[in-house]
Amino acid sequence: MSAPYDIGFAQTGDIESWMQLVELVADNFPGLVTDDYRQTLIRNVDRQSAICAKANGKVVGALLYSVNAGTLSCMAVHPEHRRHGIASAMIRLMIDNFPTGADISVSTFREGDPLGDAPRAMYKRLGFLEGELIEEFGHPGQIFRLCRSSSS
Repeated sequence: MSAPYDIGFAQTGDIESWMQLVELVADNFPGLVTDDYRQTLIRNVDRQSAICAKANGKVVGALLYSVNAGTLSCMAVHPEHRRHGIASAMIRLMIDNFPTGADISVSTFREGDPLGDAPRAMYKRLGFLEGELIEEFGHPGQIFRLCRSSSS
């Protein structure tokens, strides 16, 4: 990862910058309603399940997760900051904050969808395995799972 990135838990003061990133990449998230997302973001910031990457104080990477649901809920990286290891670093921090042995799932685009090429490759590099095919918000997707439980 390049040096200028500060990765950690988002604070209330990061919300406006985070939302600017979300609005920039909104077309990559079928079904996204930004007002609803803002409320979800505020809740996640309050419970420390929102991770961000900042460059020069501006949010350029965003990740929401739920320990209770065992999911990586949403992740985005600013187009000008992709392929610098930001997403992988945010995911590693998220994994460190899950209980030992807890499985983690994420939904992403299906194979063959150009929007899914980079995230699918990254999830596989991090040890996530392809799971069932799904449809979310009228868009075909696929679940990826990081199996960490002792019975797996």
